Amino acid sequence: MFFNSKGKEERTFDAIVIGSGISGGWAAKELCEKGLKTIVLERGRDVKHVADYPTATMNPWDFPNNDRVSLEEEKNYEKQKRTGYTIRQSTKHWWVNDKEHPYSEVKRFDWMRGYHVGGRSIMWGRQSYRLSEMDFEANAKDGFGVDWPIRYKDLAPWYDHVESFAGISGSKEGLPQLPDGKFLPPMEFNCLESHIKERIAKNYSDRMMTIGRNANLTVAHNGRGKCQYRNLCMRGCPYGGYFSSNSSTLPAAAKTGNLTLRPHSVVNSIIYDPETKKATGVRIIDGETKETTEYYAKIIFCNASALGSTFILMNSKSDRFPNGLGNDSGELGHNLMDHHFRVGASGTYDGFGDRYYSGRRANGIYIPRFRNLNAATKQKDFVRGYGYQGGASRTNWARSVKELGFGAKFKDDMIEPGPWRFGMTGFGECLPYHENHVTLNEDVRDMYGQPTLTFDAEWKENELKMREDMVQQAVETLEAAGLKNVRPATQGSAPGQGIHEMGTARMGRDPKTSVLNGYNQVHACKNVFVTDGAAMTSAACQNPSLTYMALTARAANYAVQELKKMNL
Repeated sequence: MFFNSKGKEERTFDAIVIGSGISGGWAAKELCEKGLKTIVLERGRDVKHVADYPTATMNPWDFPNNDRVSLEEEKNYEKQKRTGYTIRQSTKHWWVNDKEHPYSEVKRFDWMRGYHVGGRSIMWGRQSYRLSEMDFEANAKDGFGVDWPIRYKDLAPWYDHVESFAGISGSKEGLPQLPDGKFLPPMEFNCLESHIKERIAKNYSDRMMTIGRNANLTVAHNGRGKCQYRNLCMRGCPYGGYFSSNSSTLPAAAKTGNLTLRPHSVVNSIIYDPETKKATGVRIIDGETKETTEYYAKIIFCNASALGSTFILMNSKSDRFPNGLGNDSGELGHNLMDHHFRVGASGTYDGFGDRYYSGRRANGIYIPRFRNLNAATKQKDFVRGYGYQGGASRTNWARSVKELGFGAKFKDDMIEPGPWRFGMTGFGECLPYHENHVTLNEDVRDMYGQPTLTFDAEWKENELKMREDMVQQAVETLEAAGLKNVRPATQGSAPGQGIHEMGTARMGRDPKTSVLNGYNQVHACKNVFVTDGAAMTSAACQNPSLTYMALTARAANYAVQELKKMNL
């Protein structure tokens, strides 16, 4: 259902959800299913499941220039292309034009964004891990950042809730640092991965390897088809084989009859009433007409992505909040985090020459954190820890391009699989530093005339020391597993490149040092909830999207209870 602006009554709802990505979709589903008339405001265009995945079933040879964009077109994506894999002919339509949506950097920050219904739930990596008790306790124990206002037990039933609906495949391992969940059957290791798992178990008592826990279905689930092992996920999955807002939460919300979805709705600010000390609605800019419109509701959920939600709060200035809505603590925009990665190792294996694998599994292996778990694993050079992601495969025909072969043997070699390779990349935790932050830039404006963000963030000594260990342990692990030609990987990554931006409107116990309370409410404006990555008080080292989902479902349940009690 789409809504055209009319009178105030037609622009008034029980709830407003800003953003339709992973957390926004969950907010819509939970609020609509609990009976609230809810409008979802998405700043970008509409994307209908299946119908609007234009490249999903195209063949490799259907794309010009081997799927690369032209040098001229690349100029529109100077920052979006920094990851090396986002801007392709097959996927460029999901990422923003940097000229239309600029930002500034004091220090490099790679802000990867997609403005459309579904947001980055269409393009995400789908690795889905719970945070553990030690992650929620970490700040309090080692003194970095502020204490989380919740613990694992508060979120555990909501992890159950979102996993059961989304469909997370995985294997139960019984690890305290990586809690088990409600899993669909796991994907299988290939032969080399099974071998490496066995060798790790034989050589190490402090680490192990499991299959990735991911949101690709291994069986049909909730009306969606299982993963087809095409590994073309970023194009959009017409089978519903992985979890996205478009295939899952938004259809569930629409089924209730309580959903209104309005694309092309750029939320500029939240409207605050000083008499009631509550927000009354939001002010939007129509993405097509550039006209300004207001929408009203009893509760507002900010799910525009960590930095999108923080921009809206910072831009929502009033006499009561001259520095942004809810910014009494001065922490809004600060404590910006991401995961640092692109360090690890790879190597080759001589065996299994007669073995191959079926399909292109859209998943890899995971080696959970094994540093700083207890006294035996405590490190002197850094706090917190990291995990590894990766996998094994056989090299393909492209290896022959540089060999300058010819004749029948060359042709035969072109269809013969190459040797087995295994690679592993570390994903490490970044501490919540106050000085890593974003600010509003009034001088650089976007295509709607709004101020933009300026980034000032960097990896510090703790992350750099951790990265050294990530490389060393990767090399050691692969050598112990019997791989040859083991080479360290030390590419390096800038903040933002992990596309796991977090913090900037953190949860906390004390309004003097945080923006949100234990139910994701803005301390000083209780009917505004922020449940995306902005809420994170620390980063852990696990992929964070599952935690956003659980936080959102929990906050939505609480918001409805408070509405019924007339507290909001």
